[in-house]
Parts: sequence; structure tokens; C-alpha cells
Amino acid sequence: MAIANLNETLLSYKLRRNELNLEITQLQNQKTLATYSQADAQSLKNAQDRANRSYFKGLFEDDPELQEKYTDYTEIPDFEDEVNRITAQFQDQLDELTAWETAIDAQITTDSAELEEINAYMESAKSMLSSNIQEDFNYGLN
Repeated sequence: MAIANLNETLLSYKLRRNELNLEITQLQNQKTLATYSQADAQSLKNAQDRANRSYFKGLFEDDPELQEKYTDYTEIPDFEDEVNRITAQFQDQLDELTAWETAIDAQITTDSAELEEINAYMESAKSMLSSNIQEDFNYGLN
């Protein structure tokens, strides 16, 4: 009876271990997606920043009044407003993606810790199962 209970316990541990391995794999896939999404959003932000700089640089170079008033296109007040608008536009999205990635990392850590615990329980159950089988086998010999 003890052997059957240990074997059933071992099977339940194997099932949970497989579930955890699947969940960790799915979380790692989500983390890859989150990282890609973050890089994509950053790339879009950088593209808008470059377009903004190019626009104001061209505006500055083509307008002698601006050249007399400012030493560089970055001093134009509208330039800073536009930089701030672009930053604000993407900041919320980047913050959400960072939070998503952090939550995924936390869940992977939790699942990995549980997986290590399950593996330790499995080793213990295997050891007890082996010991009980050996004792049952030797019982009639003594």
C-alpha cells in the first residue's frame, strides 16, 4: 500500500513538474514578446526623434531670422515642446511594457522556485519508493 501511495505521489509531482515546465516556457515566450515590443516602441520613438531633429534642423538652416536669434536648432522653443510631446507619447507605453516584463520575470522566478521544490520532493519520493521496494523484497528473505 505504501508503495502505491508513493508511486501516486511521484506521478502527481511529475504532472506538476511538467505543468511548471510548460508554464515557464510560455512565460519565456511572453518575455521575448515583451522585449521585442519594448525594442519596437523604442525604435519608433527614435525614428520620430530623428524626424523631429531633421525637421527643426532644416527649418533652422533655411531661416536666417532663426539663425540670428538662436545659435542652434535645439534652442528653438517649439523643438523642446515637440521632444517632450514625443517622449510623453511613448513613455506610458514603454512603462507598461517594462512592468509587463518585470511581472513575467517575477512569475518565472516563482515557478522556477516551485520547480526546484518539486524536483526535491520527487527525489525524496523516489528514494522512499526504492527503499520500500527493497524492504518488501528482502522481507521474505530474513
